[in-house]
Amino acid sequence: MINTVAIQGVIGSFHHIVSQQYFDEPVDVIECLTFDRVVDSLITRECDAAIMALENSIAGSIIPNYALIDKYALHVVGEHYLDIQHNLLALPGQNIKEIKEVYSHPMALLQCKEFFKLHPHIKLVEDKDTAEVAQRIRKHELKGIAAIASVTAAEIFELDILAKSIQTISHNETRFVIVKRSNSEVDETCINKASIKFEADHKRGSLAAILNVMSDCKLNLTKIQSLPIVETPWKYAFFVDVTFETYDDYKKAKSIISIMAHGFKVLGEYKKAKV
Repeated sequence: MINTVAIQGVIGSFHHIVSQQYFDEPVDVIECLTFDRVVDSLITRECDAAIMALENSIAGSIIPNYALIDKYALHVVGEHYLDIQHNLLALPGQNIKEIKEVYSHPMALLQCKEFFKLHPHIKLVEDKDTAEVAQRIRKHELKGIAAIASVTAAEIFELDILAKSIQTISHNETRFVIVKRSNSEVDETCINKASIKFEADHKRGSLAAILNVMSDCKLNLTKIQSLPIVETPWKYAFFVDVTFETYDDYKKAKSIISIMAHGFKVLGEYKKAKV
């Protein structure tokens, strides 16, 4: 039973929206301004689970979060895709010509880069969280300052939407994962996706051989992300997501890859979400 969930950001953030959509029952949220704080609240048992964004369809992978999940041996127990619509929010009664600065998370700024090329008078400033900026604007009645955030944040903090859906590509999705301290108790018959990590030998064809095993065992590779191994320069670990029709196919592949690869680790086995 999950009662409390840690999120990066405050109410009105996209992580908060995921907490409302993913769980069948209402959950309490612990607001955290950094992902390090999210993980800390999980491992110190302040919460039952945590929500972490892993990749965006426009901006790509959030690599530090892969490293956090791996470093603290967290387990992915589920995933959720959220349609991300960015909106320009400010105190009521202003127009876009009066906005001098926009504060937002670097990922949000990156996703809205083309919009701000049309408004070169606006200075872009990186911040920790989208909704937290909206909260700050309302709390301190900051004029001339705008946030990039959700419609939910606009409603909660009573801000005007100066421009809707300002992201560069209209279809903009982020994949979030739900992580816990221990592995899920999902029945094998319901598991059809897994996240794994391994290191390949630093020689020709070693990665290809592992990928061929996945193919031969009827696994569908949906994501591969390399991450440098800090202790060993120019060597990389691979974070891989696979989907499959039967758990037996995955189980066979897992047993073979665990022999072929170094540092093999299962990060999570769960039910894939609808995209």
